[in-house]
Amino acid sequence: MNDWSRIAPQLLDATGETLYMVGVATALTVLLGVPLGVLLTVTAPGALAPHPLLNRLLGLVVNLGRSLPFIILLVLVAPVTRGIVGTTIGSTATIVPLTIGAVPFLARLVETSLREVAHGKVEATLAMGARRRDVVRSVLLPEALPSLVAGVTVTVVALISYSAMAGAIGGGGLGDFAIRYGYQQFRTDITLATVVLLLVVVQLLQWAGDRWARRLATH
Repeated sequence: MNDWSRIAPQLLDATGETLYMVGVATALTVLLGVPLGVLLTVTAPGALAPHPLLNRLLGLVVNLGRSLPFIILLVLVAPVTRGIVGTTIGSTATIVPLTIGAVPFLARLVETSLREVAHGKVEATLAMGARRRDVVRSVLLPEALPSLVAGVTVTVVALISYSAMAGAIGGGGLGDFAIRYGYQQFRTDITLATVVLLLVVVQLLQWAGDRWARRLATH
């Protein structure tokens, strides 16, 4: 039976893999999900640049992406992952399905946040001769920033959960560690330790994100 002096370094390595996967996937998700959420908002009926057909098409894609269970998405996008990374196993490969799964999730949160911005501020900015893209950059995004930060925080927590599920098919990180060293070797203590570590990571990230959002809201 493995002792903790040998398991602990591997647990730390698995934690690093999880943070790596989630960190890179979060950056990519923000880069893709925020513009998608903005596009969903501005193309809606009565919005800055209404385009019903495009809006419905984008909404359909986002809804399909959000409705797929992540474990199924892992399998469906395996050819894409292999084409980009060269393999479907490991922490780097897992970043691809993590990002694909999280982008629609964040896009809807962004859309919700932007819709909460007072319509009067948008109209006032347009009345002063601002272009639509300037309204997005100078009014919508700054006004919704605290809510956007909260949305990104929720997305990060979801990505941690997704990354743990990816361990079921060799995705690396804490999920893979818990399965290989805990479940498969009947080590309940290792499984519990991994769960506790995941909870600690989630709580710390949630606390940091909430604090940042509150600070932005008071400025």
